[in-house]
This record gives sequence, structure tokens and C-alpha cells, in this order.
Amino acid sequence: MYQCSDNWNDHLRILKILTEMFLPHINYLALEQSFFSQVLPKTVKLFDDMMNDLSSQARELSSQNLELQATLRNILQSMVQLLGALKGCVQHVCTMQESIGLENIHSLPSSVLHVIKSTFVHCKNSDSVYSGRLHLVSDLLQALFKEAYSLQKHLMELLDMVSVDASVVEEDISVMVSVIHSVLDICSVISDMDQAFHANTWKFLIKQSLKHQSVIKSHLKHKDIIAALCEDILFSFHSCLLLAEQMVHSETQDSADNKLFHKRLKLCRFFANSLLHYIKEFLPFLSDSCCTLHQLYLQIHSKFPPSLYATIIPKAQEKEILGVFLVTLDPLISQLLSFNPFVEAVLGDKLDLSSELQLPQCLLLVNIMDKLPSQPENVQSLWCETGQYSENKPRMSLLEAIFCSFEQCLGELSLPVNLSEVMNKGQEEVAVTLYQYVCVHLCTFIASFHPSLFSELDAILLNAVLNSGMITSLLAMDTWCFLARYGTAELCAHHVFIIAHLIKSCPGECYQLTNLSVLLRRLLFLMDTHRQMEFIQRFSPKEAENLPLWQFISFKAFHPELKSQIANEVTMVGIAQCKKWLSSRHTLGELETVNVALSALLTVCNSVSEALEIGQQAGVLEAVSPLWTILHVKQVSDQPYGQWTLSLLLPLLGFFIQVIEPQLISQVLTLQSSLLKSEPPDYVRLAVLDFVSSLGRIFIPQVIQEKILPSLPCIFTLLLTDKNWLIEQHTLEAFTEFAEGTNHEDIVPQCLNSEETKNKVISFLEKTRLVDESAWARVDRIKQEKDVLNGHFVKVKVERESCLLAVQPCAKRIRQEFSLEEEYRSALKTADGALEAVQLLLQKSPAPGWLTGKLEELQAKIETLKSCAQVGH
Repeated sequence: MYQCSDNWNDHLRILKILTEMFLPHINYLALEQSFFSQVLPKTVKLFDDMMNDLSSQARELSSQNLELQATLRNILQSMVQLLGALKGCVQHVCTMQESIGLENIHSLPSSVLHVIKSTFVHCKNSDSVYSGRLHLVSDLLQALFKEAYSLQKHLMELLDMVSVDASVVEEDISVMVSVIHSVLDICSVISDMDQAFHANTWKFLIKQSLKHQSVIKSHLKHKDIIAALCEDILFSFHSCLLLAEQMVHSETQDSADNKLFHKRLKLCRFFANSLLHYIKEFLPFLSDSCCTLHQLYLQIHSKFPPSLYATIIPKAQEKEILGVFLVTLDPLISQLLSFNPFVEAVLGDKLDLSSELQLPQCLLLVNIMDKLPSQPENVQSLWCETGQYSENKPRMSLLEAIFCSFEQCLGELSLPVNLSEVMNKGQEEVAVTLYQYVCVHLCTFIASFHPSLFSELDAILLNAVLNSGMITSLLAMDTWCFLARYGTAELCAHHVFIIAHLIKSCPGECYQLTNLSVLLRRLLFLMDTHRQMEFIQRFSPKEAENLPLWQFISFKAFHPELKSQIANEVTMVGIAQCKKWLSSRHTLGELETVNVALSALLTVCNSVSEALEIGQQAGVLEAVSPLWTILHVKQVSDQPYGQWTLSLLLPLLGFFIQVIEPQLISQVLTLQSSLLKSEPPDYVRLAVLDFVSSLGRIFIPQVIQEKILPSLPCIFTLLLTDKNWLIEQHTLEAFTEFAEGTNHEDIVPQCLNSEETKNKVISFLEKTRLVDESAWARVDRIKQEKDVLNGHFVKVKVERESCLLAVQPCAKRIRQEFSLEEEYRSALKTADGALEAVQLLLQKSPAPGWLTGKLEELQAKIETLKSCAQVGH
């Protein structure tokens, strides 16, 4: 049999008598001690018993079980009456006097808030609690909710009247803090039940926090309050986006949906303003909340254009969200600029952001950078100096973080996404790419950079130029060039000299050397004639030791008189270096100096060929032609230096193609055909393309056509079917250039020996897309590619860190042994190359008389070395 506890009705009757007949006659100062502390704990227990009994029996409710239905309805009616009695208590206290001392009502707020929260939780979970039989009690649940709503409203009015003076005791502080935390719990419960009620509850919470700020600020759970506010902001924002997205799919915008959208948008603005207000007053206590605030900014902007992950909504709603909500949220960053924990949260070197948050992070950093010029020097230093935080946590400077974050936005850069930007004051906004946007803002910031921070700037730009990411390095170069133009001529020259010394000291071929050489080439165009002359004096083109530098320099940067002089001097030194090697022992280990000379000669030909005299052009051809008699397929296949020599010789020969002997062209093509079958590096294949495309500019004599023309279809066919898309693209361009210029038209169809190749060339000529891709499909593809690339970069980063760990001091001996073994291999490789060179010479001419004796000496040395090696084992 289902029934209510026998005592419930008696308790309710007694509660009503106490609140209606006795409470009005109790002195205000005696309320807590004589009434509330005695009555309210029992009242709360009574309510909890009712709630437990209701929740435990509700699942068995059915339309057939009338007895249980009556029991549950009686419980709900009793709970409504209990809430009414509590409301009577609150109303009575409100009427007693204008200002109420908290010490006289200690038990009232906490008891009432406990009952209110339990009621709202029950109403919120009613669907699951009543298992589909909600309609049997929905009228009473609605009455219960309304009574709790009214009770809370009256309690908020009462607490507005409460005063806490400076001499407040610890118990009063505890009560007020408990009230605010209880209201925070209620906010989380009613967040999706009633928007207006939810907003008013938050308004009350913020108001009470600020009202009693002086006594409770160090006791509040600021982290929980900020987290809840951020959660409600995100929920409201996503609701706005969802409603706006629905409008895209409906042909006509429903007025009801539009009204709801504007209500949600106003709620977003309200929460944003509440957050700003709270942060302004309690900033010193929010060090634990900075990561939450950082994530809030990123998550909001990840769902809004220009993010690849933005929700597609109508332009009208997009503008409204931007103007009403995001503009309101922007001052959040300004408030946090001088707060050290926020700097730590934003610039931490191990943020590990997901793909969709990387662009928002980049734009946040740019936003911060834009705000810094108006900040004091100490705030600028806080952001712009590399620092070390507590517990040895390293962090980047703002500019380092921008370059690092920019590098992660590969998808947005390749699409590219567009941002709105006012290029000139008074003009309308125009769409610019992400690259343009970041570059312009970087340069604007540097123009206002504080002088004390320039040492940081130089180091950061240099590190970014040396970055393995091409787009990041290019951004740093553009920024550096702006700095050179914006700064003094002395500053530009100083940078040029430093970079030139770095290039000369850079060992071997590496991407860092390439990046530095591109930067130097650009900066030289910005130097005045006087300082260019100083550069020529410091790094004389007459000196062979400076050829590694001049091979990277565009002679077009210099004044016409200087240009001609430098070109001739570099050419003379380059020719001399080639002849020196040809007249020596021809060791492959010494090819590096020849490659530098060839590279310098190629630079001269590409940039100022008109400055070369006829005699020097002949001298270049005379110096490089004999190199072909030394290069063989096996050497080029096995030796990186040989491959690099070939990649330089081919474009040089292409430059002089009009005067080259047909017999030499035949030798070159034979070598190329054999070499391509061994799959040489990409740069060698590109050099091959450069040469064969130049053949379209000449007429090949009939007597040698049989040796030259059959090689061309073979070469073009191999390269047109190359799996590397870059090689394939360059091959299409080279083949088109050859086909349009050649007099030997009959050879062109022979290069297209398959239907697939023929279609590929036709599509290229007609500029037909091979894949028809919609805008949305392209975005999806870019997002997938971005995830793959980010995964690859994470893997590379882990491998790099593992390598760094592997070369710690504890592994020193292992490294030394490995290094010695490599030295042995290198020495033997050089010796082997020298012997191969002798063998090639013997094939071409008789051996000199002293050669046999020298070989016997070498044989004796080899036997001695073998004996030493056996003893070592």
C-alpha cells in the first residue's frame, strides 16, 4: 500500500502555524536564534524525505495504479505547500526593515537554496524519473516549478537587502560564500530550462559577488564561476549558430526562428558582458582560469569564419553575431594583457591544440600583437621577451608563437582562407589572404617595436628564416625585408654582412643555407650603391673563397657599372676553378669546389648574361665541356657530388645550346637516358628537363639526327609518367616549350606513346581540371590533408626529440665510435673515387712512366693497413 508518512501533514500544519502565527511576533534580532535555526533544519529534512519518497516510487507510476498516482500527487501538493511556507518566511523578513543583517538570518538562505535546487533538479529530470508517465503529474510539477521560481525570486530580493559591514565575522563570510556557490549550482541546473530565469540568476550571482567583494573575494570558487560562465557562453553561441544554420536550409526565414535567434544572441552578449565585469573585478584571483578563458576564445572563433570548421550560416546572421557578440567579447583580451598567467597560458610551448583551434590561436596572437603598441613598456616586454615560468616551464615570445602558430595553419594557407582588412584609412574592407593579413600586421607591429626589444626581434627573425617550413621562412623574409626598408641604411647593411658571413660558414648543402641565400639576395636589392661597394670590398668576387657566397647573389641588385664588373670577375674565378680541377687528379672528393664554381657561373648566366663578353662566354663553354668526358652513369648514380655537378652542367649547356657541338649534345642525351632508368634525385630530373626543353630552340643537323632525336621520346616518356606530381608538372611545361619551338615536329607524337599520356598533355594545354571539385569538397579535402600533415609533423617532432635524447652525454662513447666508423667509410670512399679516376684516365690515354711505381707504393701501403686492421681485431 502506497502512502505518505503520517508525520508529513502534521509537520506541514505545524510549519504553517509557526510561519503565519508565531513568526510575525518574533523580534527581528531574535529571528535566527529563536526561529530559523530551530525550524529550518527540520523543514529541509522534511523536504528531503518527501523528495526521496517521491523519486523512489515515481518509476512505478502508471495510469492503472490509481492508488500510487494519488500518493505521488499528495506528495507533490505537500511539497508545493512547503515551498509556500518558506516563501512566507522570506517575504516576512523583507517587510521588517530596509537593511537586513546577515547574522540575523544565517539559516534561511542556505535552507531555501537547498530546497530550490532539489526542486529544479527533480523537474529537470522528470522525463526519466516518471518513465513516460509524466502527463499524470505534469500539472503539479508545473506548480512546483512555479513555486520554486517564485521562492527564488523573493529570496534574491531579500539578499539584495542584506548588508555585510567591515566588522563581519567569519561565519557571515561563510554564509555569503555558500549562498553564491549554491546559486552557481542552480545556474548549472536551469541553464537549458528557462533562458530569462537563467540570465536573471546569473545577474544576481554577479551582483552579490561584487557587492560583497571586499570580504568574500579570497573565499569564492573563482575557477568554477568562470568555467560555468564560459560553458554558458559556448552553449548560447552554439545555439545561435544552430538556429542560423537552420535558416540556410529553409527557403524563407521563419519569424519565430528569427526572434529566437535574436533572443539567444542577446543572451550571448549578456554572458559576455557578465564575464568581462567579473574578470575586471576579480582578475588577481583568476590565475587558474586563464586556460579556460584561452580555450573559450579559441572555440568560439573556430566555429566562425574564416575557420575551415565554421558553421555555414546566412551572411546577415553572420554580421549580427560579429557585431553583437564577438565585438563584445573582444575587450576580454585587453583586460588580460597585463596578467602574467594569461601570457603563460597563451604562449606555453606545449599547447597541443587540435587542428580546428590552430587558426584561432594564430588570429588571437595577431590580435594581441595589434593591442601591444598602446600598452606600457613592461607589458610589451612581458609578451615579447622569451621567458621561463614557474617550475621551469619555458614559454615562447609572442613573435615566436606567431611564427610557430602560422606554420600550423597549412590548410588555411593553401585554400586560402580570406579575412577582412582595411588597407587604407577611410576605405572599405577588402578580402586578403591569411598570409597577407599576418604579414601586414607583423610589419605594422615591428614599426612600433620598442628599441629595447630589437635584440629579441633579430634572433626571432633569424630562427624563423632558418625554419624547415617554407611558408614560415618566407613570412620571416618578408618581415625582415620590411625591417630593412623601414630601418636605416646602416641597419640594412649590418644585416646583409651578418647573413653573408653565416652563408660562408654554413657547411654543405642544407635548407637553412637555401633560406639564408634567398634572404641575402632580396636584401641586396635594398642596399644603396655606397654600401653595395662596401659589400664588394668585404667579399671580393676576385677571391675563390668568396665564390660560395656569390653563387647565391643576383647581379641585378647592383648598379649597372658594378654589375658588369662583378659578373666578369666571378666568371674569371669560376673558369679558373674548373680548369684547376681538370688539370689536377680529378678526384671526386674535390668536386665540391667545381660545383661551387659551376653554380656561380650559372648565376652569372641567368642574371646578367648580357654583361659577359663574347670571349668569356667561350671561356665558360671551354671550361665546362671537358667535364662531360669525366662523368659516367655509375659515378652520377652513386656520388651525390656527381649528381649535383650534372644538375649544374645541364642548365649551363642549355644556356649555350646554340653554339654547342651536336656530338656533345648526343653524349649528354645518352647519359640522361641511362641515368633516368636508375631514378636519380628530383633536382637531377629537373635539370634534365631544363636541357631537353632547350633543344626546341635549335635545328639538329641531319647527319647526327639519328643519334639525338631517338633519345628525346624516351626521356619525355619517362618523365611524363613520373609519379612525383612536381616532376610531372614541370615535364608538361618543358614538353610544351619544346613542342612549340622545335623544327622537328615529327618527334612530338613519338613522345606521346600512350592514350593516358596524350590526354594528360591535352588537358594541360587546354587548362582542364582533372578533378571537378566543389568548394565544400575542397574544404573537406584540405581539412583531411591538414590532419595528415599535422600527424606527420608530430611524428617528426617526436623523432627529433628522441634523437636529441640519444646524443646526451651518457652516450658520448657510442657517438665517438660511430663518428670514427663514418670517418673510415669517408676516407675509403675518397680513395676508391681516386682509383676510379685513374682507371678512366687509362682508358683515354697512355699511362705516364712513373705511374707503375706509384701504384706499387700504394699497394704496399694497402698491405700495411690490412695488417694493422687484423691486429686491431
